[in-house]
Amino acid sequence: MDYYNQIFKRKSFHIFKDTDTLTGDEIQELNDFIKTVTPLNSDIKTEICIVPEKDTTCKRGGEFCILFYSETKDEYLRNIGYMGEQIDLFLASKNIGALWFGIGKPKDMQVNGLDFVIMISIAKMHEDKFRKDMFKSKRKPLNEIWKGNALEVAEIVRFTPSACNTQPWIVENTGCDLMVYRFKKPGKRGIMPADKVIYYNKIDMGIFLFILETCLAHNKYIYGRTLYADISDDSIEQTLIAKYTYSSK
Repeated sequence: MDYYNQIFKRKSFHIFKDTDTLTGDEIQELNDFIKTVTPLNSDIKTEICIVPEKDTTCKRGGEFCILFYSETKDEYLRNIGYMGEQIDLFLASKNIGALWFGIGKPKDMQVNGLDFVIMISIAKMHEDKFRKDMFKSKRKPLNEIWKGNALEVAEIVRFTPSACNTQPWIVENTGCDLMVYRFKKPGKRGIMPADKVIYYNKIDMGIFLFILETCLAHNKYIYGRTLYADISDDSIEQTLIAKYTYSSK
């Protein structure tokens, strides 16, 4: 799976129009891919299933929703973001539009003892509906999210999707390590409910780590990853969540 090139193509479909119907073979291919997704933490039990969108509270014109369930322990939100972004990019490769839908609820809030976390609404779209120029997307300037040598990856990494486009990350390149922080300016939350900011931002950080690793691998950097518990609250601006020790190509 060529994740890197799908970064440029994927987009968030806030509402689906002029959709096609997913075939049984396409659903089977998606289910088969879901079984291959790599978790950030393999010790956290998860389950991912596909249901008709009409069986959820999401009403965005999608045909199906991908539901993510997890044990609510450790860094389960970050883990779901990391896994979900692999699926997000796979969907783009198959011309399946996607929308991370945070406020949606399924019929079953638990599956096999695992709690519902988030869903992605999907629909088959014409290829010309996907992004043609990623660089026209609104994102923070590079100097707000990356400090130090950009390593040929930072300009792409900054287009990582996030809830309400909050982009809750900062990376500091020390010269041999990339220090990745979850960033939250106290008091700022945009349109998100105050009690959900950290919840969604922790999912966003998992998405960010997968995009960062994809860009590092594409540019042939060798890296080792150290993860840190994200236990700070909304009053802390920067929380260290990961360190990537890297070496040149």
